[in-house]
Amino acid sequence: MNAAALVAAGQPLVVSSFPEWRTAARDLLMHDIAPELVTWNEAGTHAVDLFSGAPAADPSADNVPAGPAPAPPAPAQSPRIPRAFMDMLQSAACCRVPDRWAFLYRVIWRWQHGEHDVQSPADVDGVKLAAMVKAVRREEHDMHAYIRFRERPVDAGPPRFAAWFEPRHDVLPQVAEHFVKRMGGVTWMIGTPEASVMWDGATLHHTGPLMSSAADLDDAGEALWLTYYRSIFNPARVNAQLMQSHIPSRFWKNLPEGAIVPAMVSNAELGARSTGQAQAVGRKSGFTIPIAPADAQPERQQPSKLDECRRCDLWQHATQAVGGEGPAKAQIMLVGEQPGDQEDLAGKAFIGPAGQLLDRVFASAGLERREIYLTNAVKHFKWEPRGKRRLHKTPAQKEVEACSYWLDKELASVKPRVIVALGATALKAVLGNGNAKLGESIGKAIRHEDRWVVTVYHPSYILRVPDEATKRQAFNVMVEGFKLAQQLLERPPQEPSASSTGPA
Repeated sequence: MNAAALVAAGQPLVVSSFPEWRTAARDLLMHDIAPELVTWNEAGTHAVDLFSGAPAADPSADNVPAGPAPAPPAPAQSPRIPRAFMDMLQSAACCRVPDRWAFLYRVIWRWQHGEHDVQSPADVDGVKLAAMVKAVRREEHDMHAYIRFRERPVDAGPPRFAAWFEPRHDVLPQVAEHFVKRMGGVTWMIGTPEASVMWDGATLHHTGPLMSSAADLDDAGEALWLTYYRSIFNPARVNAQLMQSHIPSRFWKNLPEGAIVPAMVSNAELGARSTGQAQAVGRKSGFTIPIAPADAQPERQQPSKLDECRRCDLWQHATQAVGGEGPAKAQIMLVGEQPGDQEDLAGKAFIGPAGQLLDRVFASAGLERREIYLTNAVKHFKWEPRGKRRLHKTPAQKEVEACSYWLDKELASVKPRVIVALGATALKAVLGNGNAKLGESIGKAIRHEDRWVVTVYHPSYILRVPDEATKRQAFNVMVEGFKLAQQLLERPPQEPSASSTGPA
């Protein structure tokens, strides 16, 4: 039974989501049913009925036939609501107020009847609508900022990370979409008192509540984080009121440091503020140790997985590290500069516009992508904002050198006989020479250590240049370079030259 028929029969409308409300509201507007004639109930709740305890009326009493329920008015033309206004209503629908469905229908009914000032701050309903939208957007921002993922034990299986949050409004679906874009293929779950979402790396699953509190989560790494937090806490500069204004108290209970902050603030007020340092730090007279700063650096354990790499700062602004892919023992290895925007989001090398042009080069050179190992000199996407876009920014030499750790591991594992370097950055990384010039080696074969190196243009160069003749020339250089790489495979192995590099 549709919404208009239910209203005509005196039945309340029970909805649990914005799509259900939108379907019912469209039917009511088509039948021009006024808001005061409709009773809206939230799914899982029941409206208070003053006559719920009274017995039902008997249609046969006094021999009066019950008769059919009155029919709703004839439907009119389907309503046309602006997309921006409907998006505003959808956002407001996430606000947990007792009468949200009835209020939203009153707003949309007024709009349909020509009262377009219903969304104005000067209108009484417009004020409430704007406040609901603002509250929802604020809750989305707070959930982005204060949700804390905990890493689960490896033997527990997926998801790898889990988090608990107690939102004031129904913002979990849109917040989940935000983390889908930011966390790539890493599996995770967010639990709330009302519902949960789980990302398996490919699909987002919505379920009922799976956790009861943050106590259901256990992260062995939190002990290290709390130790670090205590060490950077400065009691001489603590401002409890400022801390509460920056992070509302309702978020502290679900943050790991929330368990130790009250004691540290209390100790500061009891006298630790006067010393300005932790008790473990004593005032000791010292002396200068005659040793070079480089020798004083501790021996650091190298990362075992690319996702754990912190050798430079690029990981802080990238979605994920993008490793190489291809045959484990490929004879030809292609080395580019760095992953692009699409590669950063998907976690795969050369899938964007440059990768599509590269496929055309392979086809013209008689190669197939699956025969080549594809990787980049730098594994994280370096970019700068330009409006809402992320534009490529060339890596610095220190970032190329930091990432040479991973390129060397790939070379040692794959053992290619020929390397094709795309552009200047890749050439410098492969040769280990920051002064290598692209113009001196383009299209040529160079003997480096125990393998050949062929340098060609990067596909992005062809995509950038406006001149068609230059595009064709650069494309042909790439095709000939890959043909040369195949010819070099047929040459017998040579001993590395004394200078380690030189033209063939």
